[in-house]
Amino acid sequence: MKERQSRLKTIKTLIKNNTIESQDDLLSLLTKEGYDVTQATLSRDLKLLKVGKVPDGKAGYMYALPDDGDGESESIYVQDFLRGYVSIDISGNIVVIKTFSGHANTVCNAIDNLNLEEIIGTVAGDNCMFACLREGVTGEEFMESLKKHVPGLEE
Repeated sequence: MKERQSRLKTIKTLIKNNTIESQDDLLSLLTKEGYDVTQATLSRDLKLLKVGKVPDGKAGYMYALPDDGDGESESIYVQDFLRGYVSIDISGNIVVIKTFSGHANTVCNAIDNLNLEEIIGTVAGDNCMFACLREGVTGEEFMESLKKHVPGLEE
């Protein structure tokens, strides 16, 4: 069991310090670190660590760890939001965010993971997403909060 914990710690470090695009790349790095791991074991480890793939900013994807409070994951969500949104309109307690075609889920996921207290829920389509604001929250308050989380946001 000790080797497994050590391996999991090494996987986290490798993912944090490298751009890893595939399990083969990660397997190669683990081998260099002295671990003899099968593809199946590595898959289980990645699932256990809740590792996901996120855009790498160059039309590809890379492995990323879930948010551990260090702010790295939030910056990925901010990039996803900025890459995908086109415009934001607010009517009452409904926010409509128009996106580039196929980006609504990514933008919606980014909004959800930014944990904005002003939002009670979101729904994504293909080229737009909807967010419902909490009772009493104004559109201006929502935009002020969003701009704090997403620097450089233009309306």
